[in-house]
Amino acid sequence: MDVEEFRQRGKEMVDMVADYYSNIRERRVLPNIDPGYLSSLIPSDAPHEPEKWEDVVKDIERAIMPGMTHWLHPQFHAYYPIGYSFPSVLADILCNGIPNISFTWIASPASTELEQIVLDWLVKALNLPSEFLSKNEIGEVQQGGGVIQGSASEAALVAMLAARDEAVKKLQSDCPGLKDHEAVGWLIAYGSDQVAV
Repeated sequence: MDVEEFRQRGKEMVDMVADYYSNIRERRVLPNIDPGYLSSLIPSDAPHEPEKWEDVVKDIERAIMPGMTHWLHPQFHAYYPIGYSFPSVLADILCNGIPNISFTWIASPASTELEQIVLDWLVKALNLPSEFLSKNEIGEVQQGGGVIQGSASEAALVAMLAARDEAVKKLQSDCPGLKDHEAVGWLIAYGSDQVAV
């Protein structure tokens, strides 16, 4: 796909998503299929040659949509609200179209700094204590701030790692000379197969 076809197909995809949203009330909320339904609708082996884009798009309605749970349907009330808006879809296009991985400041200064600023906005909007800000009132960097996690699973992992570090610090204050790897061996994390993370 070259840039001109991308331009055309991108417009078509936006129309497809807009049509999906406009007509979502006509769809079943939950799929009426049996487990394994998809294996009879798509080949068991990957194609050796690229398929036409039109055929791929037809497969979405033919094979994928019958197995979708439509979280945006007005009659879907399970689990939790889905974070969806038209601006968020456009932001996904922008983020994927101008990709960068901002794991350090130099890898993407604009992304890193925008994330800090927006998280400071969130701190202020939630009226959290100023210690949660990345900078204090006079612009000095402080220990607050944070990062936006990509999923609930990532957020749970980060919370577990932070809790582990705090527990290790407490153990080491109670037992001077205790090494990190020794302290970690004393910790127990409890989990359940009844949660989705």
